[in-house]
Amino acid sequence: MAQGKQETDPTLRGAAAEAEARDNQLEVAIGRQVRQFRQQLDMTVVEVAKLAGMSRGMLSKIENGLTSPSLATLRALAKALNVPVTSLFRKFEEQHDASFVRAGQGLLIERRGSRAGHRYHLLGHSVRGNHLVEPYLVTLTEKSEVFPLFQHDGVEFIYILEGEVLYRHGSSTYRMAPGDSLFFDADTPHGPEELLQLPIRLLSVILQPQPDV
Repeated sequence: MAQGKQETDPTLRGAAAEAEARDNQLEVAIGRQVRQFRQQLDMTVVEVAKLAGMSRGMLSKIENGLTSPSLATLRALAKALNVPVTSLFRKFEEQHDASFVRAGQGLLIERRGSRAGHRYHLLGHSVRGNHLVEPYLVTLTEKSEVFPLFQHDGVEFIYILEGEVLYRHGSSTYRMAPGDSLFFDADTPHGPEELLQLPIRLLSVILQPQPDV
């Protein structure tokens, strides 16, 4: 009997309906953004579908918000449209002022030159005016003799949560431990140079100008 009451609880039904409505809004927002990018490139559904390795029907469903695309599908579409994966969420983010990510979740991003044991989880994405804001939780669990140096527009802020790292920015290096932070011009080559104490977890917040697409 208790199970039957729980299934008919109007509060639970309302929460489920709200969650479903939010998912539908996300699908519609992604579809609209995909269509907008495609039209700006003056490409047909067939052309983009071919580049993304999917059927024309599937792309049509995505553009019309009729299906929830997987992360792999979103990556393929972003590559075909020559835009970052996160830009496909732009219209959805514009409609919401909060982005909640549970512990251990977040979109796993593969950055250029990333090594095994080096994970970058995107915790949110926001486009405000002409600027793009992206917070990352970076986890480094394996040492490497060579690290890539990153370089991009805008500024970046990093805050060490766990472990110790020797971090390079240009010609300077900083020995950083929990509680230490660094704010810098991201156009200068930067990145971890030596992992002193593993595991290392740090919060990275990137703010960069967003060109008109």
